[in-house]
Amino acid sequence: METMEQNPLGTAPIGRLLGKFAVPSIISMVVSTLYNLVDQIFIGRGVGYLGNGATNVILPITVIALALGLMIGDGATAYFSLCLGQGETKKAAQGVGNALLLTVAVSVLLTLGSFVFLRPLCRLFGATETILPYALEYGAIIVLGFPFYLFSMGFNSVLRADGSPVYAMLTTLSGAILNTILDPMFIFGFGMGVTGAAIATVLGQIVSSVLTLLYLRRCKAVRLTRECFVPQPKLCLKLCSLGISSFFLQLAATIVIAVMNNVLVRYGAASPYGSEIPMTTLGITMKINQIITGIVIGISVGAQPIIGYNTGAGKWNRARKTYFLAVGWSTVVMAAGTAVFQTFPEAIIGIFGSESALYQEFAVKSLTIFLLLITLNGFQLCTGVFFQAIGKPVQATVVSLSRQVLFLLPALLILPHFLGVEGALWAGPVGDACTFVLALTLGGLELRNRNV
Repeated sequence: METMEQNPLGTAPIGRLLGKFAVPSIISMVVSTLYNLVDQIFIGRGVGYLGNGATNVILPITVIALALGLMIGDGATAYFSLCLGQGETKKAAQGVGNALLLTVAVSVLLTLGSFVFLRPLCRLFGATETILPYALEYGAIIVLGFPFYLFSMGFNSVLRADGSPVYAMLTTLSGAILNTILDPMFIFGFGMGVTGAAIATVLGQIVSSVLTLLYLRRCKAVRLTRECFVPQPKLCLKLCSLGISSFFLQLAATIVIAVMNNVLVRYGAASPYGSEIPMTTLGITMKINQIITGIVIGISVGAQPIIGYNTGAGKWNRARKTYFLAVGWSTVVMAAGTAVFQTFPEAIIGIFGSESALYQEFAVKSLTIFLLLITLNGFQLCTGVFFQAIGKPVQATVVSLSRQVLFLLPALLILPHFLGVEGALWAGPVGDACTFVLALTLGGLELRNRNV
């Protein structure tokens, strides 16, 4: 059995260790966001903004799948790291095995439900009569890939916690590269439109899943035996409880996107921009933001196994130092992103194709207003993962949900009454500012109590 002293998570210099885990994690997270973003770019140029509107309608359904995958995967990762820190390799292996069983069961049920109720789901998430046919065409294929999507995204963090962040990166990178190659081939070469984009996405997810499954047969820290795959209801509940903050974070994002789409359609109809332009452009803005946010999430999840292991091993100073370093790196990244978005909005929007003057005008407003205070988000994201890593799911859930549910959602419902469709844009910086204050308060209390 590997001892705590032999594991580099408990002995290597924090800066070098965080770099080792964070860099591949960053690449994995950024690349994973490219699935949707690449589709947006090629669909925008090959189909038009109505096709992009369709992907924005399907996005909440995809986020639900991601929420379930991350709940199981991040919960398994937290349990895995804590068990390894305590020297309990058998329990760690059982956690991985039961997480795999959960993923299979949940993904099959989700695929069936999404396929059967696709039309009402599209209506719920803001599809207009013009966009609905595109959304049904795109979504019917995307939902078939959910088993592969849940597995590859959920277990990516397990691979990192097992000491293979580079391999975890390659599983995601391989799928994204394939998607990027196939997108223009199917959309332009074969003239398949949004159907081609969806097929390319699913094929990329299948490749990532196969590579992830191959790794699980030769884990470094544990050995997966038949005993690991015996269902343990209490263990499954434990895994879900540890990953529940990830689930609620993504679920909240789904609710926010649904409300946002409907608010933009409603108030956009009463503006010169119409219903489709605000929904499409703000959807693009949120996906652009996912790239910079993906870097910060990569830093956070790269820190997670280090914090979790050292907390379990009783090395609190190392866990705290990792958290502070992750917060510092994340804040610098978000500040740089803010500078780019505020300085070059027209150039960024132009990547997704050129439309009418009204389209360009609202797209620039979306990018500059909605993302005005994202510099503050790095602290909140790191703090949520910090609480998850030290085994405090309640605090992790509160911090993770605060931006979407406590602040952004009410702002989306209130501000448009006074500011019209642009009120939805100002909900972004309002939510970011309030979330920062809450995360700072809860994180400060936890650190103070630990230091007493």
